[in-house]
Amino acid sequence: MASSSTRSIIPGSKRAAMSNAKAVGAVPVNQQIEVTVRLRSGHDRSALDTQTMSAGQHPANRKILSREEFASKYGASANDIAKIEAFAKQNDLSVTSINRAQRNVVLAGTAAAMTKAFGTTLEQYQHPNGVYRGRVGELTAPDDIVAIIEGVFGLDDRPQATTKFQIRKTGTAKAKAPTADSSFTVPKIAKIYNFPQGADGSGQCIGLIELGGGSRAADIKAYFSGLGITAPKVTIVPVDKAKDKPTTANSADGEVMLDIEVAGAVAPGAAIAVYFAPNTDRGFLDAVTTAINDAVNKPSVISISWGGAEVTWTQQAMTAFEQAFTDAAAMGVTICVAAGDNGSTDGQTNGTQNVDFPASAPHALACGGTSLVVNAAGVATETVWNDGPNSATGGGYSSFFPVPAYQTALGLTSGRGVPDVAGDADPDTGYDVRVDGQDLVIGGTSAVAPLWAGLIALLNQQLGHPIGFLNPLLYGSLQGKGVTTDITTGNNGAQQAGKGWDACTGWGSPNGQALLNALGS
Repeated sequence: MASSSTRSIIPGSKRAAMSNAKAVGAVPVNQQIEVTVRLRSGHDRSALDTQTMSAGQHPANRKILSREEFASKYGASANDIAKIEAFAKQNDLSVTSINRAQRNVVLAGTAAAMTKAFGTTLEQYQHPNGVYRGRVGELTAPDDIVAIIEGVFGLDDRPQATTKFQIRKTGTAKAKAPTADSSFTVPKIAKIYNFPQGADGSGQCIGLIELGGGSRAADIKAYFSGLGITAPKVTIVPVDKAKDKPTTANSADGEVMLDIEVAGAVAPGAAIAVYFAPNTDRGFLDAVTTAINDAVNKPSVISISWGGAEVTWTQQAMTAFEQAFTDAAAMGVTICVAAGDNGSTDGQTNGTQNVDFPASAPHALACGGTSLVVNAAGVATETVWNDGPNSATGGGYSSFFPVPAYQTALGLTSGRGVPDVAGDADPDTGYDVRVDGQDLVIGGTSAVAPLWAGLIALLNQQLGHPIGFLNPLLYGSLQGKGVTTDITTGNNGAQQAGKGWDACTGWGSPNGQALLNALGS
């Protein structure tokens, strides 16, 4: 099965160097590299996209595919896999794994073989936090296989994403009201947001995506013991040779423990599967597709608190993530993603407005942030979280994804609007957590994604079926039923809060019992 001698560009593969990096030399020709080649689906997906975007379909009436059914219908075809195996052999690459459900073929070989196979040049780049192996420009492949390839990930191993958590600094708690709470336990937050009683998430699994850091069993035990809650079962799932590797509290450990503790305190009866992967576009995507297609742990909701401005991603990566989230919707899996912590610029220094990805993917439930104050009388008030450009909720309009069907009634003129919902994220009104032996107060939209994930686990348990893709309902049949509390005060820089949906806090913070009642009717 010889490949064509003529080559074409792999669509969406164009990549630029990091803005703060410079090339410092060639990658050694014998350096060993692994890449994930993502293949097209073995079946037409147009009906899948239409079905998941349907605005009026109640979750109980949706046709949910099991992971096995989905793999059989929409996985990579045997013929396409065979073509990639032949391509690998011709280019002195070895096939180390094949996953039909994830549509992934992993290839390994030297840098010299990889550059020849995909028509690129690999260099080492120096940036403020270290060195990465990188490429610029587009990738190519033989004409007879380029149509079956949807992306090649791993040639470039730059750090792709950042965490979305912020540790409260000592002495900065806000005095918004003389007797205001300045931090909250997770059960207190759940009570404020009227999460349904009598459920603990039993029978559900919450998936957490982590691109660094680690967890400590002693911290998990101490944290939940302090709350008087039985600690959830936590399963570690390594992806692409990554490990659960705790270090210090101000590292990515803060992200990992925040995610486990928030999701677990909301739904302690749910199992928690933590997917650790390298912080690269390949690692991130492989973690997501592993979690979505995990037929062992079977998460019904996945929380992601990592991301980066859309301008830092390749088009092939954003397309692949969105397709994976569409797959999740077809399998009844909800994807909750933090919307970012750097306001309307998303941390970009060129003065432009940006949204964080993968929160901007249309099949993600993008979770923005508020500042929550509860006075002595127990009355809660919320405003948009904004303590400055680098401590404010993300939000705005996608420059890559068009307005999805469920948002057309909003009259948006640019792209997909972010976020969809919100919750307390201000580190000055944050969450009491435990990380590496320290009791800390942490905020950021990183806390909001697992908060919503925990709520969805409770709802799935009580409804007896998965909610799955919630966005069309939020923008459609759930309107007017009080399932969220509208946040009308504040801004995140360029975006202003107002009545109804806005690009700061979406539809607002959750009213859990009202959401259960509305979905149960």
